[in-house]
Amino acid sequence: QVQLVESGGGLVQPGGSLRLSCAASGRIFSPNIMGWYRQAPGKQRELVARMRDGGYTNYSDSVKGRFTISRDNEKNTVYLQMNSLKPEDTAVYYCNFRHLLTQMDYWGQGTQVTVSS
Repeated sequence: QVQLVESGGGLVQPGGSLRLSCAASGRIFSPNIMGWYRQAPGKQRELVARMRDGGYTNYSDSVKGRFTISRDNEKNTVYLQMNSLKPEDTAVYYCNFRHLLTQMDYWGQGTQVTVSS
């Protein structure tokens, strides 16, 4: 089992910034991938950004150039720096951990990000 603890959500004005953090603990093996998904009301959960323990990253087109994912493998922690936030970024953001060999997925409890003036 892998446990995920997220932090960093909140209310921010358009154009502002937030940083999300997610710390993983438990039975963690390489190779793995950690990332962020989001779900807005009435919409499906979608990928925001993810990063392999080896460094490979990919981003949703909607956040490229505004969001940056990073991770500290020693701390098993992934970060999402969100800049130039827009109202359409409003959603619950979920941390995800996946063991690549088993394809087992683990999810955090979610953290609300609201972009509004």
